Amino acid sequence: ISALITTLFFGGWLAPFNLDIPFIPPIFWFIVKTLFFVMMFVLARGSLIRPRYDQVMNFGWKVCLPLTLINLLVTAAVILNNHLA
Repeated sequence: ISALITTLFFGGWLAPFNLDIPFIPPIFWFIVKTLFFVMMFVLARGSLIRPRYDQVMNFGWKVCLPLTLINLLVTAAVILNNHLA
């Protein structure tokens, strides 16, 4: 996942901030960026709490589902309003 994030969103093998340093190979930048994201994932996993399965399901049904339905209705109303106006 870290290599994919590096490639898709952070320039992959390109140097950050358009630095033009010809003696540093592109694979160095890719490895540095990938290791940064690996460390961020390790840090996040070790420091954040892990909710129980029933807490996750409760959050999904009682919070996420109603917010999703409200978002769907608001989006439909905005599109209908723009279409009719």
